[in-house]
Amino acid sequence: MVRVEHLAGGGLLTLHDPWLAAAEAEALFAALRDGIAWKQETIRVFGREHQQPRLTAWYGDPGTTYRYSGLTLEPLVWTPALSALRRQVEEASGAPFNSVLLNHYRGGNDAMGFHADAERELGENPVIASVSLGAPRRFVLKPVRALAGEAPVELSLGGGSLLVMGGTTQHFWRHGVPRQAGAGPRINLTFRRILPVAA
Repeated sequence: MVRVEHLAGGGLLTLHDPWLAAAEAEALFAALRDGIAWKQETIRVFGREHQQPRLTAWYGDPGTTYRYSGLTLEPLVWTPALSALRRQVEEASGAPFNSVLLNHYRGGNDAMGFHADAERELGENPVIASVSLGAPRRFVLKPVRALAGEAPVELSLGGGSLLVMGGTTQHFWRHGVPRQAGAGPRINLTFRRILPVAA
């Protein structure tokens, strides 16, 4: 099933759920859970340091350094499983990608705070393709102040789903994965295209 959501301000969401067959999604979840170099990073938010409430990993082409919240991530070399998934995501989304951020939510207490993927390295209107594996989780988008009065948008991202965020989504909306009591383990992969940025 494909769901298309036009957001105020020119944002666009396209959700394919399911996108991967159940057996393929389950096998990929297990392979990534056991085969990825997961870390729990410390980030700086509003001048204070916090451990991220999830595990992360950054993979990509040479030179795809990514900076956010005081972190500088140097890419690890693509694994065969990640390379194959990148090709599938590019075909489904029609967009090229050279990197991927993986997030491992070990349970319902692991979460992602509200933010926009608006770093300079991503360009003006980036396309972000998000693959979810494992337990379903709530995914919430909230409008920025310029769109005051617009209602939040909430999706349930199931295992094997693909969400493509495009248009001006990262300008006018912030997204997050709230804590969710009783939720099981989940791995999410957000494919991005890192652009050269002048120093």
